[in-house]
Amino acid sequence: MSGVIASAASDPALRAAVEVVAAYLQALEARDIDRAQACLAESFQSIGPGGHGSESVAGIVANSSRRYRRIGKHISHYDALHVDDFIVVYCQGTLHGAWPDGREFSHIRFIDRFELRNGLIIRQEVWNDTGEYRIREGLIAQ
Repeated sequence: MSGVIASAASDPALRAAVEVVAAYLQALEARDIDRAQACLAESFQSIGPGGHGSESVAGIVANSSRRYRRIGKHISHYDALHVDDFIVVYCQGTLHGAWPDGREFSHIRFIDRFELRNGLIIRQEVWNDTGEYRIREGLIAQ
């Protein structure tokens, strides 16, 4: 696989891909399923923490609802690059929200990797430190 890194500021295709990802994440956080789903290709696949997968926004929300009462992302930056016939966008920052029992959390690191083709998201992979945070806070046994 070959990758070419270019600035999203100077590459309209990369800028557009970052805008799609940002719109998707905003809609997902607002639980606007239709608006988030409109950012996805029919062949979309999401892989979350622990390898849990979904092929729709409704599935992502259902999985998230079992893990969090509320979840949001403070995004520090995006990185985008061309890879073969698609664009990869990385989104990095911290999570904030509440666990199912209502306890608040914040400053949990995350990174999401998106693949886009023809202006739509075809794949999302999610990594975060929620497990480490829960162990450190004594919410789950080590």
